Amino acid sequence: MNNLSPFAEIKTFIFDVDGVFTDSTLLVTENGELLRKMSVRDGFAIKLALRSGYEIVIITGGTSVGVEKRLRSLGIQHIYSGIQDKLNTFKAHFGYPLEKKSTLLYMGDDYPDWEIMDEVGFATCPADAEPAILQKAQYISPHMGGQGCVRDVIEKTMRIQQKWPFI
Repeated sequence: MNNLSPFAEIKTFIFDVDGVFTDSTLLVTENGELLRKMSVRDGFAIKLALRSGYEIVIITGGTSVGVEKRLRSLGIQHIYSGIQDKLNTFKAHFGYPLEKKSTLLYMGDDYPDWEIMDEVGFATCPADAEPAILQKAQYISPHMGGQGCVRDVIEKTMRIQQKWPFI
């Protein structure tokens, strides 16, 4: 289902990283380093959202110094990486029970995101998410992970709330 009305209430974006900010591909160097690729357009939207007063939270099972540096360089302060139990981290960050569930948008792509999707007001995913996540999501971005799905949900939110600064 792609009902757009929940975008009107969003104040906080919560994102997974691998499969959302990235295309789920890991490049392995000869030294064993893991490399990921991210969209600069997603980064641009993150900066606009933060400047407009939205909160952005990252909860990821992955660990990467490079990814964390990139996200911090965009201005994201709440980054939880190496998280095996995303739901407990979510509850610790937001408190429980939630007061304004309808203001929270979560984007994930695979089974570790399943439980949080039940706890937020608006569960979203990229176009290439795991089939069960596609079924669970209230909004499916037309963009795949690492190819603008983050920008898609941020821009839709800001446009609906008349905060997107461009035509």
